[in-house]
Amino acid sequence: MTESKYVSSWYNLHSKVPESYVQPLDRRPCNAVMSSNKTIPVIDLAGNDRDEIIKNIIKSSEEYGFFQVVNHGVAKELVDETLRIFKEFHALPADVKESESSKDAKQSCKLYTSSGRNVADVAKYWKDSLKHPCPPSGEFTEYWPEKPEGYREIVGKYTQELRALGLRILELISEGLGLSPGYFSGDLSENPIILSHHYPPCPEPGLTLGASKHKDPNTLTILFQEPNITALHVMKDGAWIPVEPISDAFVINMGFMLQIITNGRLIGAEHRVVTNSSPSRHTIAYFINPSKEAIIGPAKEVTSSTSPPIYPSMPFGELLEKFMNNGPYFESQFRL
Repeated sequence: MTESKYVSSWYNLHSKVPESYVQPLDRRPCNAVMSSNKTIPVIDLAGNDRDEIIKNIIKSSEEYGFFQVVNHGVAKELVDETLRIFKEFHALPADVKESESSKDAKQSCKLYTSSGRNVADVAKYWKDSLKHPCPPSGEFTEYWPEKPEGYREIVGKYTQELRALGLRILELISEGLGLSPGYFSGDLSENPIILSHHYPPCPEPGLTLGASKHKDPNTLTILFQEPNITALHVMKDGAWIPVEPISDAFVINMGFMLQIITNGRLIGAEHRVVTNSSPSRHTIAYFINPSKEAIIGPAKEVTSSTSPPIYPSMPFGELLEKFMNNGPYFESQFRL
């Protein structure tokens, strides 16, 4: 892969967005309808009223598919160190980044630009991403980058903390939906991955995107976004809601697998990422994924004779392949 493949290698050489990155008119941020009076809910996980926390999580997940959490228990120092290590990784020379992220012939660890999807994009996306598995077993760690120094130790600690937070939130969701304790603690959360996204400065932010409108094909996403730069938007009622960064908060969003498991009660909301003219922006996404063999379908506890399943059941590996190959058309084709 040549250096020119990575946006971070050439973004500062252009005064205009290259044609291959210009989005169709209906996708361009400059033509989007923005919401002026809605915000994503913020939930304090340190509150004393567990029932109230659960109620707010379920309500936010039903109405928005997104919320932010504060007082979540993950140390600020660890988050800052993890952000620093990912920034340093993306600042490495392209050939070094390439060699550090291609140690596994099966591409479990991967550095890519644009969306990384299996289908051709209408236009490319203004970002570079590093992605690799981070299961609690420690498998795949040998393929993680070793540069910058301390990468494996810091990212390893971070993913352990994020796993604990994710399972805590899923347990609260389980309780709120009447699912059995530990419902998500087995194969429905067995294969987490971490993604580090780098969005370089863009000369024409109104013409391109960091990510187009999409749903995450996982169980749950925990996102850390840098403060002071608002670029994540959530779709609700035909308009985009900006997700303002909050100091020391995580953004939580329902994945499409959770939408299926809850038979559509909780929504995997559509969201997108815009670019900005300055400075660079970095985010860290922790995806809670099922095992490939896990059967994904509506839980028995959320269906009934009056509320029958609206989705079929199938192994996550098969479902994910269909999702990645069919893009935005997948959901309408998947319903029963």
